[in-house]
Amino acid sequence: MNYFVTTSIPYVNGEPHLGHAMEFVMADVLARAARGQGRNVIFSTGTDEHGGKIAEKAEELGLKPQELSDQMSQKFRDLVIALDVSPDRFIRTTDKGHEQRAQLIWKALEKDIFKQSYVGWYCTGDEEFFTETVVKENNGICPDHNRPYEKIEEENYFFRLSAYNDEIKKAIESNQFQVIPKTKRNEILSVISEGLEDISISRPKDKISWGIPVPGDKTQVMYVWFEALMNYITVLGYPEHEDFKKFWPADMQVIGKGILRFHAAIWPGMLLGLGIALPKKLYVHGYVTVNDKKMSKSLGNALSPFDVINKYGADTLRYYLLRHIPSYEDGDFSWEKLETAYNNELANELGNAVQRTAAMIQRYQESAIGEIPAPTHDTNEYRQALEHCHFDRALDEVWEQVRGLNQYIDAEKPWEIAKTDDKEHLREVLATQVGELLEIAELLAPFMPSTAAKIKAVFERGLVRPIEGTLFPKFDTTEAETAEAKSKD
Repeated sequence: MNYFVTTSIPYVNGEPHLGHAMEFVMADVLARAARGQGRNVIFSTGTDEHGGKIAEKAEELGLKPQELSDQMSQKFRDLVIALDVSPDRFIRTTDKGHEQRAQLIWKALEKDIFKQSYVGWYCTGDEEFFTETVVKENNGICPDHNRPYEKIEEENYFFRLSAYNDEIKKAIESNQFQVIPKTKRNEILSVISEGLEDISISRPKDKISWGIPVPGDKTQVMYVWFEALMNYITVLGYPEHEDFKKFWPADMQVIGKGILRFHAAIWPGMLLGLGIALPKKLYVHGYVTVNDKKMSKSLGNALSPFDVINKYGADTLRYYLLRHIPSYEDGDFSWEKLETAYNNELANELGNAVQRTAAMIQRYQESAIGEIPAPTHDTNEYRQALEHCHFDRALDEVWEQVRGLNQYIDAEKPWEIAKTDDKEHLREVLATQVGELLEIAELLAPFMPSTAAKIKAVFERGLVRPIEGTLFPKFDTTEAETAEAKSKD
């Protein structure tokens, strides 16, 4: 059975941040879980590289747009590797294959494309037009980019999105196209109920040259966000490749809440225009703040995921983002919160259970484990949580088992049993501990792949093979403060 999961593709005008890391990891968990079920998986991510913002930034740095795109795309590839994320495809919108297929998609949508003059307020920082109402509310200044909106009058191509309003609404309401969580489903249904307007999908080449040319019109390039959405099918080789035929529709698309309208209204309209199926599910996550403040260059609090990985390792960052950032809401990161989670949960609870169990088997049974009982826990809640992208709840379920195991060890007191002649009972108790740990490792595998592999390596061969050092060495507050200070330099 096939399974296709995508992230949105980050725009390469800025450095990778914690929000990117979280989205990569969330999709990776889904892909790993599907592989664990024996499914044929394609997990796709990549980078979005066209548009005025890239051209503007490149000029500022004295680079060509392609040079800047190459440099920045590599940074996102590096983050994917550092996070132990394993995509099957990494697409760049400057790939020749994507550009060619984007033009095929444009041609296939031509019945819904028309040209007309347009007057509107534009912000290059957003690559988007804004209504008169929004511009007035913000006193003519874009709040996100601190620059005046530009009044632009030009002739553009438009996509007849209004024609698909009712069909998109029906697909979401019937859960044929499922948007989760419900708050985001309700939000987009409210937008659609007000009526979707036809949208501008091109810019004059003399205004923005860094883009994919519109087929048959050398004076226009495709609007960056319009062609970027196409990556989800161009990566599968739309329209003729076998992968497209086998893996589309996507089982899950993972995006941030800021691009909900593009993915839950415009993208479905494009797909309906092409006559192909809508994705099965769209999961919309929240934002990550740092010390309860939105990440921004002006505040100087944009934190690099690489700083956290270099200090604590990929699995620790994965764990924090998946358990301590609410899956259905915004969440906060701080070095202090990370260190608390690391020391209390990873080191004291999980690491300690592994260490104690391995040490006792080595000491009392010369490393021989004995017959390991089959797992007895009901993992249905865990699996349900994972299916609905409730990553935090799924890890809560795992930690119930971790804490239950520590309670079992403290209640049974194997070190006391070892003082008696009841070797059989001691063997049973220690083998039960191992069985619990192997089940925990299995459940953790999609979330913390390296940690899960280490636990399995200690116990799964019948003889304890101890980890050198400890699974999660303790860090103190001064070290976390030092890491925070370094990240600000």
